[in-house]
Amino acid sequence: MSGALVAAVLADPARAETLTPGQWNALIAAARAEQLIGSVATRLEGLPLPAAHLLSDARASAEQGRVAALWEAEMARRALAPLGVPVVLLKGTAFVAAGLDAGRGRAIGDLDILVPRERLDVVEAALLAAGWEWVKPDPYDDAYYRRWMHELPPLIHRERDRMIDVHHTILPPTARPTPDAALLIADAVPLGNGLSILSPTDMVVHAAAHLFADGDLQGGLRNLWDIDRLVREFSERDAGFVAALTTRAAQHHLSDAVARALRLARRIYGTPGGGDPVASDALFARRLLARDGWGRLRHKGTEFGFYVRSHWLRMPPAMLARHLWTKFRKK
Repeated sequence: MSGALVAAVLADPARAETLTPGQWNALIAAARAEQLIGSVATRLEGLPLPAAHLLSDARASAEQGRVAALWEAEMARRALAPLGVPVVLLKGTAFVAAGLDAGRGRAIGDLDILVPRERLDVVEAALLAAGWEWVKPDPYDDAYYRRWMHELPPLIHRERDRMIDVHHTILPPTARPTPDAALLIADAVPLGNGLSILSPTDMVVHAAAHLFADGDLQGGLRNLWDIDRLVREFSERDAGFVAALTTRAAQHHLSDAVARALRLARRIYGTPGGGDPVASDALFARRLLARDGWGRLRHKGTEFGFYVRSHWLRMPPAMLARHLWTKFRKK
């Protein structure tokens, strides 16, 4: 499985020096498919390898993405600064803004921010006035997002063509776990420029929530790599970090997601701090490592099962049936 090869090289860059030409092709294809090519290239920097030019290009592309992400965060900061609203950066932009190891080579897509729910209206108005507009101005989707989701409908800037996702919490209100959004914002760490990032424990809790309590594990190998990098870096700073993380996860009702994240990070990347494996971890690992030598997803049945699971986690059965029926009728 080429997903496993990507994980092995990330965990131990020296492994790349033993790869055959066929394995190199598989590594590059799978890393690109998982949006990990920049991370792989960064981990392999300085090694005498046959794909040096390709890896150099991947590092340059990741650097361009880093600069673009920071500029987009600055544009959002300028638009929202007059409001006096706490603005917390999330995910990849937060990693690079804080100079964390998790941001090195990371692919960054949308700008994700967290703001207080009671200030969503003024935040929305300020962004619209500053040039953002709705990606899909569909009445049903708009109403669905505003009533049931943890974020506004996605916005895109009309000139820069960059998207922003404005969150008021980290999981849909209909999800079984109910994280404490006010606590996330209250304990956020200021960057000194009017923006903040989540606290170290909350950063890992959010990554685990996004991976295991919300989604279908699409992009999961990259998200789990985030968790590996964060846990290693924060544990080096504080030997009691994993214990503090466990306590924090319980405060957000996300103990199961965080525990699974630590177990699978240990299983796949050798991350310190994970507990003993449980039987169901093998199914999650099968989904995470499903890329073949061409970068294609294998195990379609497993993929579909996790897709169904993601919707089941977000909605009660009756609500899920109504939602799927409405979406089906609109096609």
